[in-house]
Amino acid sequence: MKYIGLVTGETIIGANIFKDIFASVRDIVGGRSGSYEKVLREAKDIAVSEMQQYAAALGANAIIGVDLDYETVGQGGSMLMVSASGTAVFIED
Repeated sequence: MKYIGLVTGETIIGANIFKDIFASVRDIVGGRSGSYEKVLREAKDIAVSEMQQYAAALGANAIIGVDLDYETVGQGGSMLMVSASGTAVFIED
């Protein structure tokens, strides 16, 4: 295995105001917020994809030690930021 270096991918996605309203109602009555889960999954997928593209551009064929971080940013936490980081490596057959 050959060490290549740290790779990252980031994304920021805004949450729709209608999703916020419905999520608030659902939070009051209990249950899961499918709209937020979908946005969270989409943001994670974009961040991981960017990290993978960066690693491939450096000549890596694998990423190890992946870490995902989630934060809300913007006025009133209206945006979701997801960052993915890991170590790019080249694994020989």
